[in-house]
Amino acid sequence: MVELDPARILRALAQRQRYKYVQPCVLREGAGWKIVSPNCSRKIDSAGGQIDIAWLVASGAGGWLLHARDHAQGCWLLKASGVTLADALSRICADTGREYWK
Repeated sequence: MVELDPARILRALAQRQRYKYVQPCVLREGAGWKIVSPNCSRKIDSAGGQIDIAWLVASGAGGWLLHARDHAQGCWLLKASGVTLADALSRICADTGREYWK
């Protein structure tokens, strides 16, 4: 895991299409990086607190595992495996299925 990854993730998140006005952060989570953001819609946290958005884990050979948070079940759901970091970030930023930014 490269220590430059958090900066790459934050730079990509600046291009997201949903909730552009909130400031997400990137935290170490196990063997990967967790994206956390204020919950402005208050659908997940009625107080508007920080919620988990996505979890990225390097899976070897340059591939990544991309997870979305299932807030109702309190667990991570695998959404893609073996993708590049750029592809994973593109999916998070576009979020056409509203799997990440709720």
